[in-house]
Amino acid sequence: MTTDRKWGTFLTRLFAATVLIAGLFALPAQAEETKQGNGALASELEDIKSQVLKLNRDLFILEEDLLFPASTQIAVFVSVDVGRFLKLDSVELKIDDNNVSGFLYTERQRKALEQGGIQRIYLGNLKMGPHQLTAIFTGNDAEGRTVQRAISHSFDKTDETVMIELKVEDSESSYRADIKVEQWVL
Repeated sequence: MTTDRKWGTFLTRLFAATVLIAGLFALPAQAEETKQGNGALASELEDIKSQVLKLNRDLFILEEDLLFPASTQIAVFVSVDVGRFLKLDSVELKIDDNNVSGFLYTERQRKALEQGGIQRIYLGNLKMGPHQLTAIFTGNDAEGRTVQRAISHSFDKTDETVMIELKVEDSESSYRADIKVEQWVL
């Protein structure tokens, strides 16, 4: 399917979703005016709501496919093993020496990562070929000192989606946090 055709389909679905949503706002007003047939009207309203939710999901998937096709897509994730030796404050991400993403963590977000959460920090497009990913992690060590950890990872972008996880792991032997890179294979 050509890009113009995809956009045409996307715009058609967007227009249909707008019409359905506008209809949803009109239905409660009609329901107030007409007390008869409330059961049928409520059932119809629920059907329309479920159709709008399904259409919204389809539009989201179509938008993702148009903006980030698998042949050019890269996704980068951050996770924290325990977080005893590095209390994460921020992450800066560069691809081929271009800043592509940065994130400043709140206490709540940091705790979520320490409890096993994984955060997608970047989703973008890359041309096929060799690339260099650099991540700079800033935080506080166990004694409260500000520290930075950086890691570089070289990878080849093929026609498949590239998914990379940056793991902050505590190293018991060195009493510091190390950054590990894992490239996911789907």
